[in-house]
Order: sequence, then structure tokens, then C-alpha cells
Amino acid sequence: MTTHNLELQYFFDPLCGWCYTSAPALTALAERHGAALQMMPIGLFMQPRPIAGIADFAWQNDQRIAALTGQRFTESYRTQVLQAADGVFDSTPLTRALTALAEQHAALEPRLLHAAQLARYIDGVDTSHVEAVARIAVEIAGEANISLNAAEFAARLRNDHTLAETTERRVALAQQAMQALPSGGVPQLLVKSAGKTLVIAGQPLYDGPQQLLAQIASLG
Repeated sequence: MTTHNLELQYFFDPLCGWCYTSAPALTALAERHGAALQMMPIGLFMQPRPIAGIADFAWQNDQRIAALTGQRFTESYRTQVLQAADGVFDSTPLTRALTALAEQHAALEPRLLHAAQLARYIDGVDTSHVEAVARIAVEIAGEANISLNAAEFAARLRNDHTLAETTERRVALAQQAMQALPSGGVPQLLVKSAGKTLVIAGQPLYDGPQQLLAQIASLG
């Protein structure tokens, strides 16, 4: 299958545990079909809330995800993120950062998403914090020889009205597009190729890249 007749839309939220589970599949998609991949953040967790109110539920859900898929959620994540004093659960900083790096180069967006997921769930970095997100974004940009200043990038995530509006438009378009999909949850992958359409959700996204890539190739 050639990429020029392929369209891929990946619906997600950067703080979604199930989206973290689909990270190996997304990485392979980005490597194989990056030019066809459109990231679709739906803003699921862009309304800030105290993390204390959802910490126990989140950990139970994460343990279920780990049992079903083998994806790791560490004690560092539990103690430093879920049990953080005055912690806030908010995917706005990451969603804006993904938008900002995509403006530099589209390939940076899935890379930043995966790096932020690993930082959160493995290293216990609270990726609801602007400064933490900025540090990760600067590192990912640097790997692509794009120089960013962490303090300036953090300020942009907080105060750049144009970036905020661009992010909100992306989210609104993703939400609108998602209304045509059979499920309201994330992650979901919409595949269009050679006049055929396929929606992939659930286990096929969690089983790794090989079966997913084969399923996409079968449409061509």
C-alpha cells in the first residue's frame, strides 16, 4: 500500500490510559505511514479537576489496563502524579504542546505524545504541569534539531492566545469528526484507503503494530 491513497485519523487524549496502551501501534503507524497520519485530540480531559477526586478510580482503571495489556504503570506514577498534593488532572498543556510541535513538523506530534506518556506512567512526571510538558517538548524538538527554550515554550503554553485558539479549533474538529464513529471512546483509528473505510478500536490497537499494519494493508 502506498501512503498517497491512505488517510489515517487517530482519535485520542494525551492523558488517556488506554491511549497509552496503543502507543506501540501508533509509533509504528507514524514510522510507516507518517505522511497519512492525522492526530485528532478530542479534548476529553481538558477541563481541569483536582486529581485527588479521581486518583483511586484512575489507579484501579490503570491496573485493569495493565492486567489486560501488560502495559506498565509504576509506583512512581501513583505516588508522584495521582497522589500529588494539590495535583490537577488536565490535558490542556499537553494538547497545546502537541499542536505547537505539529506546527514545526507533523512527525513531532506522535513522538511527543509517546514521550509524555512514558514520562507520566513510567517516570512519574506530572504532565498536567506546563513546565514538565515544556521540558519534554524541548527534548523532542531537539532530537529533530529544532531549538526551543523551555521557559519561553512554557510561557507560550500558558499565554499564547493564538495557540490556544488553534488548539480549540483542532479539538472541535476532532469532536465533530468523531460523531461519525461507532464508539464515543478513545483511542480510535479511522482508516480510509481505495474507497474503503475502516474504524479500528479496542484490542486491535493494544496488540502491537504487526496485526494493525497488516489490517491496514489489507484494504489496499
